[in-house]
Amino acid sequence: MAAVTEAALVDLDGTVYRGDRLLPGADDGIARLRTAGIDPVFLSNNATRRPADYRAKLAGFGIEAPADRVVNSAGITAEFLAAEHPGVRVYVAGEAPLVAELEAAGVPVTAAPERTDAVLLSLYRSFDYATLEDVLAADRANEPPVFATNPDRTCPVDGGEIPDCGALVGAVEGLLDRPIDRVLGKPSRVTVDVALARAGAAPEDCLMIGDRLETDIRMGAEAGMETVLVTTGVTDRADVAGAAVTPDHVIDSLADVGTVIE
Repeated sequence: MAAVTEAALVDLDGTVYRGDRLLPGADDGIARLRTAGIDPVFLSNNATRRPADYRAKLAGFGIEAPADRVVNSAGITAEFLAAEHPGVRVYVAGEAPLVAELEAAGVPVTAAPERTDAVLLSLYRSFDYATLEDVLAADRANEPPVFATNPDRTCPVDGGEIPDCGALVGAVEGLLDRPIDRVLGKPSRVTVDVALARAGAAPEDCLMIGDRLETDIRMGAEAGMETVLVTTGVTDRADVAGAAVTPDHVIDSLADVGTVIE
């Protein structure tokens, strides 16, 4: 493992909880990190809630975290658009908490395709044909860039998985016959920079702990972090064999994180 571990980025869905159920031993694993002097930054690709909502959800499980230690793709996306594309009018294929986060950051949101300067895709349980019609109309009017909060195909929930933002990305790429312009959540460099700034650590001194090879582990590996895969979410040990990105450690759950930091 790394010579020094100063920080940890810890995924939420499938790592700390599944749906509204705390995963067994996850709270003990977080306590073990803190006992070792590693104060985690919680990092989620799920944009269906605002960061403050995730902080409250963790508190409901008995896991307290300061506001600056809970980050998700909604907050990261809002900060990025406000800083890098000020004043851009965004058409959002996403849910109300994401819209609220954008508006709180001063990002103009529009429902009018002809007034759209950028399209933003996210997990959207009301996604329908009319949304695709709007995206097509926006593209024909202005050819706006298309961003996505995250590339995850599915999101782990109680009882299985549900379609995530990656499903919308696939639909829109098929519609427009081109790749979207940028993903802003994990595994993007945008998220790496935000998360490491919150952790106050260099990548080589940081663990990335999560359940998904193509986002959590890929991001950590590409950034130079030590990576830890948990098998409580969408990935099991069989998936690791032959995978394009290999984690440094595979553990059954966050409860076993002590075996890594020891």
